[in-house]
Amino acid sequence: MAPVIRLAAADDAKGILDIYVPYIQNTSFTFETELPSVAAFGERIEDYLQSWPWLVYEINGILAGYAYASRYRERTAYQWSVECSVYVHNDFQRMGVAQALYAALFEILKRQGFRNVYAVINLPNEKSVAFHENFGFKYFATYEQVGFKLGKWKNVGWWRLTLNAFDDDPAPPVLFSLLNKNFLPELLREKVKLIRS
Repeated sequence: MAPVIRLAAADDAKGILDIYVPYIQNTSFTFETELPSVAAFGERIEDYLQSWPWLVYEINGILAGYAYASRYRERTAYQWSVECSVYVHNDFQRMGVAQALYAALFEILKRQGFRNVYAVINLPNEKSVAFHENFGFKYFATYEQVGFKLGKWKNVGWWRLTLNAFDDDPAPPVLFSLLNKNFLPELLREKVKLIRS
């Protein structure tokens, strides 16, 4: 079965949680501390998909990784900025899964009209920093001791990638649910080829 990148659905919640739960329990790469139920996570996916893309990478019917965008901040003037996240199953590390997911995700966000995408990285995390900087993200700030998890105060670094030009009369970004997705099948087929076998 050929690998595919596709839109996530609520039915993917269990497969996504199989990837995500170890990050919640064993790392501070996410600041989430409570394990969400499968049902609640399915609702989260559906809610996010109203505004932003959420993608999964599937290999031989197994979810190898996922990536999504989310709100940067609530105020209207921030609407052209989003945060991004990508997680890869341990069995599929160093195969290009995250790269392919991000390449597809950022092209969709660009078409929606977003200008900035921010990566928020718990420090230290040399692997994630190198991955994002190789993707073109630029470091600009560290929030020191901003969170407490696993018995320690945590620093968080911020990296920025620019998606579109900063014109003086920007149209509001198009909600993902309202975006013309005719381009999507071809884009996802193209980006899935980035994976290294």
